[in-house]
Amino acid sequence: MAGSVNKVILLGNLGRDPEVRTFSNGNRVANLKIATSESWRDRNTGERREKTEWHSVAIFSEGLVKVAEQYLRKGSKVYIEGQLQTRKWQDQSGQDRYSTEVVLQGFNASLVMLDGRSNSGGGDFNGGGNNFGNSGAGAGGGFGGGNASPANNEWGKTENNFGGGASSSNSNHDPFGMDDLDDDVPF
Repeated sequence: MAGSVNKVILLGNLGRDPEVRTFSNGNRVANLKIATSESWRDRNTGERREKTEWHSVAIFSEGLVKVAEQYLRKGSKVYIEGQLQTRKWQDQSGQDRYSTEVVLQGFNASLVMLDGRSNSGGGDFNGGGNNFGNSGAGAGGGFGGGNASPANNEWGKTENNFGGGASSSNSNHDPFGMDDLDDDVPF
């Protein structure tokens, strides 16, 4: 058995538009706030209760940063896989602060857009999926993570493109026969 596992899976909605920043070395990061909710009925009162958790997500994989910047908006439903990381930083008064966030970088990162096709461009990705990241590599229609880390390394110098990539001249044809499926998920 492995010594330990650090894997986070979230399915939720964006609480705000992605915030994309560029570092001095040219690498970029997209910061997301994802809300997850659970609801239940109170046994004593019969009232419906809901609890919402907010999760900070940092995306360092260049391909996923591009997808987040171009297609994600406040309210977008997403599925992500990443790792939990705690970082230390100093506030304006020089005090040490710590923040824990879900980090998407390297080939273990995954971002799946769960909303229907956007009417604001975007287009159809061959393979019919809105699946971006590691799990899209074999299924088609996915974009690879690209950068292995925000540090300066060889992985970060090129963007890896897995699967179908952007639409081709044949973009109106769905090779998997899913043209007739409704874009709206019933749940």
